[in-house]
Amino acid sequence: MIKLLFNVSPALFQDYREPILTALQRRNIAATAALPGGFAPDEVDYIIHATGGPVIDFSVFTKAGAVLSLWAGVEKIVGNATLTQPLCRMVDDGLRRGMVEWVVGHVLRAHLGMDRYVCQKPLAWTQHVPPLATERSVSVLGLGELGAAAATALAGLGFRVTGWSRGAREIPGVNCLAGSERLPEALAAAEILVSILPETPQTIDLLNAERLALLPEGCCILNAGRGSLIVDDALVAALDSGHVQQATLDVFRTEPLPPGHKFWSHPGVTISPHVAAATRVSSASDNIAENIARAESGAPLRHVVDRTLSY
Repeated sequence: MIKLLFNVSPALFQDYREPILTALQRRNIAATAALPGGFAPDEVDYIIHATGGPVIDFSVFTKAGAVLSLWAGVEKIVGNATLTQPLCRMVDDGLRRGMVEWVVGHVLRAHLGMDRYVCQKPLAWTQHVPPLATERSVSVLGLGELGAAAATALAGLGFRVTGWSRGAREIPGVNCLAGSERLPEALAAAEILVSILPETPQTIDLLNAERLALLPEGCCILNAGRGSLIVDDALVAALDSGHVQQATLDVFRTEPLPPGHKFWSHPGVTISPHVAAATRVSSASDNIAENIARAESGAPLRHVVDRTLSY
């Protein structure tokens, strides 16, 4: 019987314990689970991790075959020097579908100009006929599992989609650009800009005042990657000047977003409280169980983080 250490809050332990054990049983794997302190460190086979878990020294878990994150983002743990076990981030169908639906919904909202009708100010019968999707350019920053799925969905609706990533990618229907030297080209094409980038040393403050100025006048920005990507004051200035028409933000440098932050009161900002790609217990539990089953059978783990890239 394998032993799973849940390096999570008691609430998350209650949410995930039975679903993960049940998913393992379906794969003919018997397991028991406990919070930190429930097992001797050298007895732990796998560690289920979420940000905020009490364990910060992983060196004592000499038998652990992997640390399996419940979240897609691993920036809070990837730099932990005591972590020598393989670190696997969460990439599952629930996350992927959730991100695609959020991105498509808000891109269509921006594309169709729906905010002017929701607010109905001024009170006037004024018709604004938007272009067709085939006449609208959308750029997606980040072409990993989630970004590639979102870019593919947008291309399927007819949008002219440009995708940008660190390394070269090929996605049908998407003009894929790679490397820092091609970022200005991706920004210049973005009537609607979608960011699904992870937090790495290279992406922090990526969208500063200089790069925001490369965007087309009157563009819209969607950020569902990490809040550190955008320099907050630079975005507010771009909104105030009208260079950026609207920003829908799902992620922030500090979460929850502090009550006094400028974003709350800015008419050009929509706050989406980190709900774009929420981890679903059922699909995430199945993902964790599948990775453990692979490890137990000798197969390679999925979604292993490259420590040199931080994702």
